Amino acid sequence: MIPKVRDVLDLLEKVAPTRLAESWDNPGLQVGSYSQKIRKIFLALDPTLSALKAASKQNAQALLTHHPLISKALLHLDVSVYPGNVIIEALKREISVIAAHTNLDIAHGGINDILADLLDLQHVEVLDELVGVDGMGLGRIGDLPKATKLYIMAKNIKKILGAKRLRIVGQGDVLIRRLAVVGGSGGSMVSLAHKKGADLLLTGDMSHHHALEAGALGIAMIDGGHFHTEKTAFRIFAERLKDMVSDQGWEVTVEMDENEIDPMEHGWEY
Repeated sequence: MIPKVRDVLDLLEKVAPTRLAESWDNPGLQVGSYSQKIRKIFLALDPTLSALKAASKQNAQALLTHHPLISKALLHLDVSVYPGNVIIEALKREISVIAAHTNLDIAHGGINDILADLLDLQHVEVLDELVGVDGMGLGRIGDLPKATKLYIMAKNIKKILGAKRLRIVGQGDVLIRRLAVVGGSGGSMVSLAHKKGADLLLTGDMSHHHALEAGALGIAMIDGGHFHTEKTAFRIFAERLKDMVSDQGWEVTVEMDENEIDPMEHGWEY
């Protein structure tokens, strides 16, 4: 069977219901047609022009990204700049763009559960549970198999994420027994992580004030980067999506953009 965009959206809805998404978020179809037939799904973390061109080169009919292409109402559309340039190219190339964002972060088996698995966390709980939704929410917290010094944890995390560098708050020899993880931008959850007994919070986008707060609370913090804390888990989700598509009996291939790189590593130091 060759599915349509609507079928792909229905499958994603079973995995990561859109009702779980944060109120400001915009998961689901961004550009395209619900009736378009899909033979290949191409995944990338960000809906960039380069990701769209890569999807086109691979003859994909759908680009599935973690971050939405359209996150707020567009009052006008300038096709020379983002997101207008991506929208117009998606329409020209007949590629439907779909996003699964905070709904995938929050859902069972989503981004944060995958990260918890990669870190070998035990007795895993939701860090910030959604009101009225049992057992789902942002972030995860759990126990390590054994107490590990922070500098060793940092070495392991760097390898797991494939990150070139980490930013760390805390003394290298402090023992980590309980770890909280929030894929993407989770620095604002440092106080909650401390309250729930975490010795370490792993996330991305750590700000100056998050670092100060962590230091004052006495909790270690590792910034693995927004890109790496999500791309690593999204890559594994892509593998799981292959199995889900196969289970549906669909004639669809699933491929991940392995050439996508962290935009924060594009720059240079002065």
